[in-house]
Amino acid sequence: MELDQVMLLGSVVLLVSIGAARLGTRLGLPSLLLFLGLGVLVGELGLDFHDASLAHSLGFAALVLILAEGGFTTRWVEIKGALPGAVLLATVGVGISVAVVGAFAHYLLGLDWATSVLLGAITSPTDAAAIFSVLRRVPLPAKLRATIEAESGLNDAPIVLLVATATSWSLGQGVEGGPVWMVALVILELIGGVVLGVAIGWLAVQAMRRIALPASGLYPLAALGWAVLAYGLGSWLHLSGFAAVYVTALVLGNGELPHRHATRSFAEGIGWIAQIGLFVMLGMLADPVDVSGPSVLAGVVAGAVLTFVARPLSVVVCLAWFRVPWREQAFISWAGLRGAVPIIMATVPLAAGAPRASELFDMVFAFVVVFTLLQSPTLPWVAKLLEVSTGQDATDVEIEFAPLDTIKADMMQVHVPDGSRLHGVTIRELRLPKNSVVSLIVRDNEPFTPKPEQIVRVGDDLLIVTNGTDRRKVESRLRSISSGGRLGGWAR
Repeated sequence: MELDQVMLLGSVVLLVSIGAARLGTRLGLPSLLLFLGLGVLVGELGLDFHDASLAHSLGFAALVLILAEGGFTTRWVEIKGALPGAVLLATVGVGISVAVVGAFAHYLLGLDWATSVLLGAITSPTDAAAIFSVLRRVPLPAKLRATIEAESGLNDAPIVLLVATATSWSLGQGVEGGPVWMVALVILELIGGVVLGVAIGWLAVQAMRRIALPASGLYPLAALGWAVLAYGLGSWLHLSGFAAVYVTALVLGNGELPHRHATRSFAEGIGWIAQIGLFVMLGMLADPVDVSGPSVLAGVVAGAVLTFVARPLSVVVCLAWFRVPWREQAFISWAGLRGAVPIIMATVPLAAGAPRASELFDMVFAFVVVFTLLQSPTLPWVAKLLEVSTGQDATDVEIEFAPLDTIKADMMQVHVPDGSRLHGVTIRELRLPKNSVVSLIVRDNEPFTPKPEQIVRVGDDLLIVTNGTDRRKVESRLRSISSGGRLGGWAR
């Protein structure tokens, strides 16, 4: 196909996918599966795509962007308490799932040990694309959501190595160093990726704070560039590039950068493009017409073992140490969504020409489709059934700021969302620092200059001009009142 034809078809597929996302929201269907179905339809209409190696490379590139989006939109104050449990789930939990599914595949499905372990490794990781797009529509306690999201951001790292090792084993090649060395290598690569991500993230924050770029649109591009740099550098150093990109984006997203809201919005848009392209491509790679009934049945049964046996067991073993309530453990078990990552990992043995690789791909494809349809739409219902959801959305204020370099000041834009306890508070009761002032309120698209007795309402946008050194105090004050009411943070 010529370039202009590719651009025409690509734009049509993108617009149809955006429409499908809207339709999926109305019907309660996971939009990612609609993208997958669209890819299958495009493939059946004659646009053949059977290059597993290219799919593997493009899939990894898409995952980098999706993980970056997850890091940019995750708040550190929410995730820091959940990090130990998430790390255990991403390492020990993955190992338990691989062992359970591998034993099942060997003894009950009759697969050889190498192929059985490969199936367990491919199906074990939760999927960041599915987690970030589905879970954030479910109102949950911050720590619970953070545990599931952090796990999905970190468990790709050990899985890449496990799948590569199992593929080599299935091809008759020995595992260098044995299982003990492989486990040690997984841990070392994961730790190295996290350290690299922290270092690059810190360096990026310092650079972007001190260098005033000529256009606001360059800040989101620079932030994304730093995140992708972390992945590339991590892979080059034989560390976990996926862990590095997620941690770098997490540091950047919480680094009080100029135009943070614009950066997060840009990252969300790039994340959606990556998800759409990824699932459409994987749908084109699949060939449902040639999928055999036994492969579908084996995939569904293996998925049932993973979902109802291996996943709950791994959650209990990993989170019992942190006294996580059993209701939250049950929800975390059910919310371990599998999506693009298992299908991408299934392209590794397919590209390498491993025995029974096509059968494995068909099994994984069937498993992902069936259990995403089962789990994603039921997450809100399960959250209410287990009483881990109150049905109330988060009430934190949205704060954006832009530096006014010539006068050494910052202009902040504060949006008051539904449920915020800023509602009903007067400007005087905000008790802002001496050199900070609410210069304008925009209400129902009508701007006006407020007086000290003016009452703040839900939906208002406040424009606050502050001395650059006091901006953090203003942010802290507004967040305290938003969550605790007019007396929140009085000692501050």
